[in-house]
Formats: sequence, C-alpha cells, structure tokens
Amino acid sequence: MANDISPLHKMRAEILSGSTSPRDLAERALKNANQNTGRNVYISRDEDWTLREADRVQKEFSVGELSARESSSDHKPPLFGLPVSLKDGFDLEGFRTTAGTRYYAEKNEIAREDSAVAKKMREQGAVITGKTNLHPLAYGITGENPDFGDCLQPADATLLTGGSTSGGAASVQEGSAVAAIGTDTGGSIRVPAALCGLAGYRASIGLAWERDLWRGGVHLAQSFDTLGWIFRDLRDAPLLAEGLFGLQVLRETNFRARNFQAPPGLQVKIGAIAAEFLHDCDANVLAAFASCKQSLAASGADVQSFDAAYWEDALSIYAPIQASEAAAIHAATGGGDYSCFPAPGCEYFSHFPKAISERLAWGASLTAEEVQRQRQRHAEFRNRVDALFQSFDFLIMPCSPISKLEAGRDHTQTRPTILRYTTPLSLAGSPVVTLPFPNGAGIQLSAPRGQDSRLLTYAAALAT
Repeated sequence: MANDISPLHKMRAEILSGSTSPRDLAERALKNANQNTGRNVYISRDEDWTLREADRVQKEFSVGELSARESSSDHKPPLFGLPVSLKDGFDLEGFRTTAGTRYYAEKNEIAREDSAVAKKMREQGAVITGKTNLHPLAYGITGENPDFGDCLQPADATLLTGGSTSGGAASVQEGSAVAAIGTDTGGSIRVPAALCGLAGYRASIGLAWERDLWRGGVHLAQSFDTLGWIFRDLRDAPLLAEGLFGLQVLRETNFRARNFQAPPGLQVKIGAIAAEFLHDCDANVLAAFASCKQSLAASGADVQSFDAAYWEDALSIYAPIQASEAAAIHAATGGGDYSCFPAPGCEYFSHFPKAISERLAWGASLTAEEVQRQRQRHAEFRNRVDALFQSFDFLIMPCSPISKLEAGRDHTQTRPTILRYTTPLSLAGSPVVTLPFPNGAGIQLSAPRGQDSRLLTYAAALAT
C-alpha cells in the first residue's frame, strides 16, 4: 500500500511549510548528480547556476514579490521548488544543445534564450539541475552513446538505462532530479522508465503542438514526437502534467481505482494484448504482465484480451516515416551526405553511430510516393486502434519484452525487438503511462488520443 501522500506532494508541502526550501532541495539533488559509473548522467550542468535558480524561485514566488493571496499554497505554481532535469534536446539559455552528439556540440552556439519547454519549467517554479545525456539524435532505444558514453543505471553498473531519454531516467534513479523532462517518439520515455523501475508519461501526439512547446527543441520525427516526464510515483503524474501542459487533472491521493468514474452502470474495461503477441517476452516481463492484469481485475476493472495480429505491421509503417522525417531534419546540417556520418576519415561525423547514419541515408533515399504510401498505412492503422478504443477504456501491454539491457552486449537486434511493443501506440498517437514493476518490467497503460487527463487520473488511482 502506498503512503498517504506522494513524494512530490510531500516535498511541495515541506517547502510551503518552511521546513525545507528550493535551495535545500537543489543542494541535496546536486550531491547525487552523475552517480553512475560513467559519471555521464548529465552532458552539461552548472551547480552555481542551479543554486541561483533555486534562490530566484524562492524570491519570485515569496510574499513581498506576490500578493499574500498569490503567494499562498494554492497559488504557488505546480512545480514550485522541485529539482527537475532537462533532456539535452531543448535549448536552455547559457548552455549548448548537443542532441547527444559531438557534432552538434561543436556546431551549435550557446543558446541565447530558453526553449519553450525550459521557459515553461522555470515559469512553473521548477529548478533545472542540468541537461541530460541521450541516445544520439534521440534516435535509439538503448541509451548507448559513443560520444558522451553509454548511459548506465546508477543502481546497477551492468545495465543500460534504455533510451533515448537515458540520462533523464538515470537522473531520477540517482536522485539528482525528482522528475525528468523527456521526449517519446517510439518509446523513449516508456522504455527507460520501465527498465529503470520508474514511472513515465508520454502525452498525446497533439498536446505539445497545441501549446507551442516544441520551439527551441530538436525534433526526431514530427509525426510521432511527444513530450512527457519520467518520475517515481504515478500519483505525481497529474501534478507534472499540470506543470508542463496546464492540464487540470484530479490530484487527490486517497481514492481507489474501483471508484474511478466509468460510464454509469459500467465497469472500467481494459484490453490486455493477447498472449500470442508476447512470445518473445522474458520471464520478468511475463510475470509483471500477469500481476498487472490481476491487480487491475482486483481493483474492479473488466480485463479482457484483444487480438493484436495487425499490430505486427506497426514497425514496418513507423520506421520509414520516422527515417524520412529525421533525414529531412538533419539534411541541412550534414549537407545530405549521410554516408559521411560513420566514415573513419570524416572530421565532423566520425563519432556518429553507424546504425543511425544508415537509417538517415535510407530515409533520404525514400521516394515521396513511398512515404505517402506509408502515411496512408499509418492513417489506416490509427483508425483501427481508434476503433479498438470503442470497446475499451484503456489498453495494456509490456513496454519491452526485455527487462534488462546488459551493457557491452551487441544490441543490434534490440531496437526492432523493443519497437515492436512501442510503435503501435506511437502510430495511434495515444497518451501512455509506464506502470513501474520490479526488475525492469514496466507495463504500458494507454488511453484514446486526447484523453490524457482521464488516463492520469486512473493511473494515479492505481498507485493509491
């Protein structure tokens, strides 16, 4: 049974009561930074800057700066005083954005202004602890990075974090941040959250666009890019969603999933992916999925299996669209010569992973007709998932069939193996939370596109 109050609400209450301060929390967080073996959770950080930010937050939202009413607990911004990390794909004034590559570290200037995401975080009272490591260009699922070092879990030096929000997951696991801003195109929040035993939330596909939050951020593939958080406790997801997106989500911490508001007279209906799809799952993942179904049923939900045979097509639709869009984004910087990326003699691109350059080259080679054909398949796939949600309130399936990514192993086949589980919901554009389970076996809980608030309310109820 969870404690009566969630970690972030407890931290917030302590700040408001005066028993701690944003600076105290920042100092505590900074002592935990870069605790993994590679000391590379963060690509860039400045402790003095972070402490100045903590002081700014304290002053800006204190009595005297605001009216007494505005400075009351009810009017403090949602993220007031909370130390959070920022994925190094978003500009932060005074820092360089690398997108996880030496190439962009050398090419990009120091940012002169905040990205929309960084600006939002600072307005909401968050204290940014630094810019975190990521799989290069956010174009990978393992967290391996030849430029800044593979991101290993602070809790277990034999394991990769997963990616691409690798440093974000590590920052929460080590305690240098209480939550991490990440992106999720094909699983980049869901997978590292799951592998690191954490919770995650990727928003519906349109949410960040509607709020103009991509300004100053590095895209991978616009058709699938979403924003979200990695954190510890599902009960804190509503608070984080309010801070980033302005969503008004029920934030009570004492309700039960069985009391969740379903349509009158009906149970919450949850679709669980059919057993046939799970043929490549390891024992940890199968045990977690079985436990998840049992817990949902015990909470009062009607859990039924659904046929996902057509979900086998998802990666063949997703991959070419993603590659085509990524190639267009990076063409201007590489002059369109993607073969240069891994070449030993190429001064600027010699550190780019060969697999990424090959994907970019393939994406650039696709004809407009072929991309349009895949877009049509995408629309048809999304319509089928939308129809599936007519029968279910939520869907569940593992985040990954693999619960541990061992460092130093050949992970050539890891990407397609994991993306088989994540890309169906990327194509659907659905909001997804990662339900954390022990031993790296997180479960995806998803809702229809646009129903983020309902999903977060239910997920928080499950954690109570």
